[in-house]
Parts: sequence; structure tokens; C-alpha cells
Amino acid sequence: MIGFLRGKLVAKAPPQLLIDVQGVGYEVEAPMTTFYDLPALGEDIRLFTHLVVREDAHILFAFSTEQERMMFRTLIKVNGVGPKMALTILSGLSAEEFHRCIQEHDSHALVRLPGVGKKTAERLIIEMRDRLPDLSESSATDVKVSADPESFAAANPSQEAISALCALGYKPQDAAKMVRAVASEDKRCEDIIRLALQGAVR
Repeated sequence: MIGFLRGKLVAKAPPQLLIDVQGVGYEVEAPMTTFYDLPALGEDIRLFTHLVVREDAHILFAFSTEQERMMFRTLIKVNGVGPKMALTILSGLSAEEFHRCIQEHDSHALVRLPGVGKKTAERLIIEMRDRLPDLSESSATDVKVSADPESFAAANPSQEAISALCALGYKPQDAAKMVRAVASEDKRCEDIIRLALQGAVR
């Protein structure tokens, strides 16, 4: 099992990252909460990882904190919740927000996430009540590094944001609508994604 990666951030295209670890490029998938904390391209980075082995692929998921990885591992144990849905949940809600949804039986916030229907939301609340990691005791080690404001620059940040939301499970027309509601010329891609996701779960 690969517990973490330490190397240089080579490329990022939500939800995928490319990390150069001593000459070996690791492709990983990460939730948007991890993307928000990324340093500039070419900077050193350390991410916690979880390897998912399928018949047709080996997929490495990466997280900025141990807390996020714990939540991911807990989520994929729930019946009907796979790695992609777990990544979507972590992208749309912080660990603290998800914890609150479970404690307060707030299924309405959960069903606003793509791919999460009423039955899945109810199952999450029932099965996660006793599985939630203790957020107050979990390690909050992160990779926050002072990031270059232009580190996520792209020719078209809005289009990058739409692509990222589609990769998380939103329909193209819905993703475009979400981005149009918050995009502006001075916003970076990750800022647009963050605001779009915040608006989607309210």
C-alpha cells in the first residue's frame, strides 16, 4: 500500500494531479478540498494516498490531510458508495460539514451532490453515524504551502472549472450554469470551483 507521496507537483487538471517522485510520475485523483490547498506547479508537495484496485485499473487517490483520507476510507465502506461518489462528497462538503449533516440527519444537503439520491443520503446517515471518525482527534497534517496566485492559471478558468465539475459527476449544462453564476475575469479556476460547489449545496 502506498501511504503517501512526496515530490514535485507537475500538473493539475481537476480532479487529477501528476506528481514527480524522483523521476516517476504518479497520476492521482483528489477531491477539490485538496486542490484548494495546492502550491504552485513545480513546488514540493506531500499527499496522503489510498490505492483502489479494480479489475480494469489501479487508481491512486490523494488527500491533503489524514482527516480527509479517513473520511474517504469510511465512505467507501458504505453500501452503494464507491470511490468516485466518495470523492464527489468530499469535494462538495468539508469533513466538518459532512459530519454535521450526519449528526443532524440533514439529507437535503447530501442529495444536492451529484449522484446522491434520497435513498443513498438516508443510507449514508444511518451507516455513517457509528463510523464517523473523531474529527477532533484525527491528524490534521496538511500540505498547505504558500501558493503562487497564478499557479492555477489557465487559458480559460471557467472552462477548466466546468470540466472539473463534470468530472465530479455534474451534468455539463448544470456545471455550466453553476460556473456562470459565480465566474468573473479575475477569479482563478479553483476559486470558481469552490464558489460553484458552495452554491450547489446551499
